[in-house]
Amino acid sequence: MKYSGWPEPGELVVSEVTEVEDFGAFVDLVEYEDKEGLIHVSEVASGWVKYIRDHVREGQTVVCKVLEVDEDSQQIDLSAKDVNDHQRQEKIQEWKNETKADNWLSRELEDDEVYREVAEALIARYGTMYEALEEGAVRGEEVFKDAGIEGELTETLAEVARENINVPYVEITGYVDIETTAADGVDDVIEALNGVEVPEYEEADGDVEVEIEYVSAPEYRITAKAHDYKTAQRAVEDCAEMARERVESLGGRGEYHEEPHTSEA
Repeated sequence: MKYSGWPEPGELVVSEVTEVEDFGAFVDLVEYEDKEGLIHVSEVASGWVKYIRDHVREGQTVVCKVLEVDEDSQQIDLSAKDVNDHQRQEKIQEWKNETKADNWLSRELEDDEVYREVAEALIARYGTMYEALEEGAVRGEEVFKDAGIEGELTETLAEVARENINVPYVEITGYVDIETTAADGVDDVIEALNGVEVPEYEEADGDVEVEIEYVSAPEYRITAKAHDYKTAQRAVEDCAEMARERVESLGGRGEYHEEPHTSEA
C-alpha cells in the first residue's frame, strides 16, 4: 500500500530514478501515492560531481533523505549523500519487508476498501504492516484486536502472520544448585533432574525447548527457548522449581539463581 499525504523533512524514503539531467535527478517516491522529488546535483554524492550519471541512472533505486517539502508547489527536495550505508541497508530491508506484507494482505483481503482500512489500522498502531504481522505471529489475534480490528478478520490476519513470518526464538538461561549429603546423593541428583518435564503453556505459540547442563557441582544450567521472552523465562523458573522440589523430597537442597555462581570458561 502506498501512503497518502506527504513525507516529513528528515524522513528516509525509497525512490526510483525516472530522469537524469545535468542539474539533478528526478525520482518517484515508491512508498507514496503520486509523489515525485528532485535530488539536486549537489545532493547526489559527497564532493564535487563532475558527471552526474556516474552516480545515478534511470531505473536505479535510491534511498534519500527528505530535505524540504513544499506542498503548494508540489516539490520535494531530497538528498542521497546524507544517507549512510547502514541507513540505506536498513531502509531497503524495511521497504522489502513492507512490500512482502503488502502482497500477503492484499492477496488475502480481496476487498480493496477492507484491505486499506486494515493496513491503515496496522500502520497506525505498529508503524508498519510487517511489524504488526511479526507481532501477530507470536501473540496471535490479540495483536490485531489491539489495532482496533474486529470480528473474523483478526483470525484471518493471525493466520496470514503464522503462515508467512518465521518467528524467532528467544533464549533464556538460569541456574539451579542441586545437592544432597546422602550416601547415594549422585543418584538423587540425577533422579531430580531426570524428573523435570517441560510444562505446557496455553499462551505459548509453538514448542518450548528446555536443556539442562552440568556446570560445576552443585550448579546446573537451564536454558529455555520459546517464541516470547515471558514463556522462556517462566519455563526456566518452572523447571528449576521441579528439580528443587524433587531433590528436597529426597532429603537434598535446591536453589534457583539467574547468574552463575561458578566461573564458566
